[in-house]
Amino acid sequence: MNLPVMPPMQPMLARLESTIPPGMQYEPKWDGFRCLVFRDGDDIVLESRTSRPLARYFPEIVEGVRTELPRRCVLDGEIVVVHGGRVDFDLLQQRIHPAASRIQTLAARTPALFVAFDLLALDDENLLDRPLRDRFRRLAEILDGGGPRTLRTPATDDEGVARYWFDALEGAGLDGIVAKSFDLRYQPGKRVMVKIKHERTADCVVAGLRWYRGGEGVGSLLLGLYDDDGILHHVGVCGAFPHARRRELATQLAPLITDPSNHPWGGGVGRVPGTPSRWSAAKNLDWTPLRPVLVCEVGYDFMDGGRFRHTTQFRRWRPDRDPRSCDFGQLPRPPRVGLFAVLDTPPPPGRSAP
Repeated sequence: MNLPVMPPMQPMLARLESTIPPGMQYEPKWDGFRCLVFRDGDDIVLESRTSRPLARYFPEIVEGVRTELPRRCVLDGEIVVVHGGRVDFDLLQQRIHPAASRIQTLAARTPALFVAFDLLALDDENLLDRPLRDRFRRLAEILDGGGPRTLRTPATDDEGVARYWFDALEGAGLDGIVAKSFDLRYQPGKRVMVKIKHERTADCVVAGLRWYRGGEGVGSLLLGLYDDDGILHHVGVCGAFPHARRRELATQLAPLITDPSNHPWGGGVGRVPGTPSRWSAAKNLDWTPLRPVLVCEVGYDFMDGGRFRHTTQFRRWRPDRDPRSCDFGQLPRPPRVGLFAVLDTPPPPGRSAP
């Protein structure tokens, strides 16, 4: 492979802001698997955000790159699975599997798409220092009207349309939008884009913990919510505590440590922690059960398939809440919508004004 931009390479990143900034290019925030595509003839590399190879897991994407993209190019984008008109992150995660036969089965059953949103090189031309408006125009030239596996992300300069997307697309499995300056040059590893995500809070049962692997104290809290049948489901984790707080939590929670046989998750009923990681079978997912008597409020951005998609943020303890009252019913449920129906349709009257 001999391209003007070569792997390994860090993708350009985004910083989180609470409001939509004016005067920028706006795109849906796809939130699948970030992927850099490098193609030099028949030599194709799909590289994750952490420089892990993705090609073996997505043979249909490799084939799409081979048949739908220029022979020499580098693109930045997201791998997603669209199922039932929605982006389905659970199905996407299932694609990371060690068995080649299973990968082939899933590629046929739940095929993925590569949604491109930037062009970093084309033929012998390095585009990293070109402004976004030029890169995106060139991206449209090579992708618009192309094949079914490699698509260009929709984009708009209308802040009102961006607000409509932000509200409506949550029901299609997306959790926000991304804003980019028109003059933005591509800066690997730098947080120079802007992401605006939904943020909500939920009261959850603290039903377990994982110890901090880099030292003393608690690394993360394991969170649970009850369903209508009174079954406590593992829904995610709360982490990123400072050093002093990790040690403080270890002291505070020590009296609540219990035997797994006396714990709601000990019998494997409902969704429980400890599922092997598809990214690394060797990853330590051991957890320590706690008596489910404490409630904490956490901040989260998106719930998908009954789980918080990302690590939540601790807000405060809720000693006033009965753990049994912490159920899925407290969470808002955006109306389900068809992804492409929203993107292909202008906002309803009155929704397009900033």
